[in-house]
Amino acid sequence: MTIERFHGKAAGRCRAVAHNGYVYAVATDETEADGILAQTRNTLAALDRTLADAGSSKECLLQATVYLRDMSMKADMDTVWCDWIGPPENWPQRACVGADLAGGDLIEVVVTAIRR
Repeated sequence: MTIERFHGKAAGRCRAVAHNGYVYAVATDETEADGILAQTRNTLAALDRTLADAGSSKECLLQATVYLRDMSMKADMDTVWCDWIGPPENWPQRACVGADLAGGDLIEVVVTAIRR
């Protein structure tokens, strides 16, 4: 059994883990930018980098869970998400959940993808 771990800045957890052809990844906006639009853009850019480091990409996503501090921000988040995810052949199964996020985080995204 081989598990590859991609460590980030946070103690006790990885930004991604790869095993058996799958990548499990998480991203937030490290800058805690002002507003959901900026935080969503930054979070998805971080997710792009993490997926690339782990040998995957947004085109390989199977599942995504988006956690929002406030569900009233969902429509704004969706505008950035839809621009980022691209055409329907890229669309993963996705859920969006309201959550009490840490610090100044407005969004956190957790995904499962196929490794290339």
